Amino acid sequence: MSSHSRRRGLLLLAPLALAACGGLPQPFRGRPGAVARRLRLPPGYRVAVPDSRQLLLTDADSASLSQAMAGALVAQEIPAVAGNPLPLDWQLLMTAERDGELVLPRFALRDADGRALGNLVGQPVPARAWAEGGGPLHAEVAGQTAPRLADLIGRIDAQRRTGDERASGGGAPVLRLLPVRGAPGDGNRSLTARMRDNLAGFGFQVQEEAEGAQFAVLGEVSVVPSGRGVQRVEIVWIVSRRDGEELGRVLQLNEVPAGTLAGLWGDVAFVVAQEASGGIRDVVTNAGGFPAPAATTGATPAAATPPAPGR
Repeated sequence: MSSHSRRRGLLLLAPLALAACGGLPQPFRGRPGAVARRLRLPPGYRVAVPDSRQLLLTDADSASLSQAMAGALVAQEIPAVAGNPLPLDWQLLMTAERDGELVLPRFALRDADGRALGNLVGQPVPARAWAEGGGPLHAEVAGQTAPRLADLIGRIDAQRRTGDERASGGGAPVLRLLPVRGAPGDGNRSLTARMRDNLAGFGFQVQEEAEGAQFAVLGEVSVVPSGRGVQRVEIVWIVSRRDGEELGRVLQLNEVPAGTLAGLWGDVAFVVAQEASGGIRDVVTNAGGFPAPAATTGATPAAATPPAPGR
């Protein structure tokens, strides 16, 4: 398959998560979960993003990353500014560490008194790209990280205003994410990694171990022939609880040219996990894993499909 045809195949898979073609339902698009929407209210604190000398960057590039991060937070409706903090500002302290041929950016949120509020690890970046990337790379890193930081900041601020530890993430559900299975190419690894990132961004404490977990998610991929030169791709995310009850399933499906996903999944894994994670959060919220607003308590989210009979 030529590179052009392969890319076209990847683009055709995007509706797998978006369910935007062929009259398929759209159970996940635009539905991040009622609690996530409620916690995205602008917080009552401004976040300062000071320049850092621990980013493995020049001073100019450090300032560029600070500017990009502050701008990305503002785009997420978080009051933010690049530079030194005022006396009542929260701070986002950025560092980076080398891991072989990769650089891992790290983000530590502190309150005005210097107390730790939370930490995030960004997506790994090739070391050479980190050193030479400049403004475009800084904008990409900030754009990837800001939504997760916005969720973290929103939950913490909600706790301070309401006293509800669950809203702050202090009572974050512990979720076991099992490795995805059944995908061709690097799909198992890519989908598992991207789903871990997205679920953490929704406030879950994600782990590989069963010990201490309240919920579990298992992703299964099925690829079967569906006509001449076409394959049907079905991904099901099964959400269960410690007591063995299956809480619901998030289903994603579409048809793609045969062999499209035999190699790297790349952006396809990101899109699939981004859309499906919202459905998973709806399932857990409906089961009482997250606090739900009174107006939606008892409602069945569109993304939550009941378990099959006899399960």
